[in-house]
Amino acid sequence: MQAITKSWVTTAAATLVMVSGMVSTSRADSTVYEKTLKSTAWVLAKTGGETSSGTGVLVDAEKKLLVTNYHVVGDARAAVIFFADLTNGKPEVARSHYLTNVKKLGLRGRVVAVDRKRDLALIELEKLPAGVAAITLSTTGVGPGEDVQSIGNPGSTDALWVYTSGTVRSVYQKQFRTGVGEHDFKVVETQSPINSGDSGGPVVNNQGELVAISQAIAPKARLVSYSVDVSEVKEFLNGPWKPAPIAADDLLKKADLEFTTHESGHFEVKFDEKDASKQSVFLTKDIEYYERADVRKVWSLAATLKEAPSTDTMIKLLGQNARTKMGAWSVEKAETGEYLVIYCVKIDATAAPDAVKSTMEYVSKLTSVSKKDLTPQESVQNASQTLDSWLTK
Repeated sequence: MQAITKSWVTTAAATLVMVSGMVSTSRADSTVYEKTLKSTAWVLAKTGGETSSGTGVLVDAEKKLLVTNYHVVGDARAAVIFFADLTNGKPEVARSHYLTNVKKLGLRGRVVAVDRKRDLALIELEKLPAGVAAITLSTTGVGPGEDVQSIGNPGSTDALWVYTSGTVRSVYQKQFRTGVGEHDFKVVETQSPINSGDSGGPVVNNQGELVAISQAIAPKARLVSYSVDVSEVKEFLNGPWKPAPIAADDLLKKADLEFTTHESGHFEVKFDEKDASKQSVFLTKDIEYYERADVRKVWSLAATLKEAPSTDTMIKLLGQNARTKMGAWSVEKAETGEYLVIYCVKIDATAAPDAVKSTMEYVSKLTSVSKKDLTPQESVQNASQTLDSWLTK
């Protein structure tokens, strides 16, 4: 009986220690959540005619700077930011609360820099509400086996400011592709889930320090997520900021150019030329990039040929490529078997609206003038020649 009592006491004591440890861990997690919440924001941006929703984290209170993913803001230059509305220290989690009180709770943000390679964007806020604080960036980062916690605004739930915990699987350099392009950055791979809307949110250690930015899930693995390591965030913040390109439709509006959206999704502007009918010039809806170089294409169709261009024509086009101020001629074979003669210019995606307008006007004039030389002229026969031609057949 005495042995049983000792066993029971020992088991009870062990259970008490276990429960005590769980309560302690729970309180620690709650403290980290409350601390991180003060730096976490809900980010809304309009890109491509649709509203994108994601998460961001305040990294500099003095300069009012917020970091999120590039794929959250896309080509948008403006964003609406919400920080958690607290009552007795608890956040209001209903989305409708923020949307119906946008004038009171919403903050205007300006996208001031992007880095597609790292999938990061920087937003400058007009002001900060009381109670928010910039997050502390970890000096050492995080490694395999360490605990991480995060806050996000996943679209899979009706709630905002959702807490998630997990464990680091590995930290390594990764090159991969997503819907917004090629990426190459130091990845923190975890087994904590990331959902659409969590992107751009803070991933922190047990001290509430930023160790990564939530980025994406592994499409072919369960509970495997990728985040941008804090070292990449630091390099982004400390490096020269590259301005975010203006969305193509906004760019054309600011250039005072009337345009329509072609069935391909690209934007078409028609110019009146003296020696020809209206010449269509196109601006791509998408941006091409390599490293920190961002470009857009401006092009126009000069001729559609049933046969491949002659050697003389090709030499003439190559000669023009050497002489023109910008851009180049190209010949592409269409699915119909016809050959398309196109003049194309690649311009910096951050170019000012007036520069884009000038470029499009240049492409229109050059293409229109070249049409006569590129389009085969049908032979003109008089009546006598026609009669002779018919009689000899």
